[in-house]
Amino acid sequence: MLNVGKIENGIVLDHIEAGKAMLIYHYLHLDREDYQVAIIKNARSNDMGRKDILKVECDPDTISLDAVALIEPNTTVNIIKGGVIVEKKKMDMPKEVYGVLKCHNPRCISSIEQELPHIFFLADSRRKIYRCRYCEEKYSAGEREKWFR
Repeated sequence: MLNVGKIENGIVLDHIEAGKAMLIYHYLHLDREDYQVAIIKNARSNDMGRKDILKVECDPDTISLDAVALIEPNTTVNIIKGGVIVEKKKMDMPKEVYGVLKCHNPRCISSIEQELPHIFFLADSRRKIYRCRYCEEKYSAGEREKWFR
């Protein structure tokens, strides 16, 4: 049995589809931060068979949960304060996403005006399609690698 210690303050991302924890780790830019991080891959799960878990010792407000919801919308987020779970959230696809995706349309105003935030809205939840708020450029989960900032 693998035993990973508890965290005092931070988040635990649970019920991540097996194999996606490293993707979330990179898109949250945790490799650039000085946080304590535990990545548990292919943990046994009664509901999912196998799952990944990500534990991050940090201020919970510093983590963009929109990025987590885009990559793995079925993730459960546990907010930990003082070593105790104070909040438990089930992620869902966000209606709008600010500053996570980047529009690649060279004619988009967000590509020209550097200070403008990149905003995407959920256009089709069944097919997981987002569109740029300014130019309607389409993002779908199958094109994930080229879209994240």
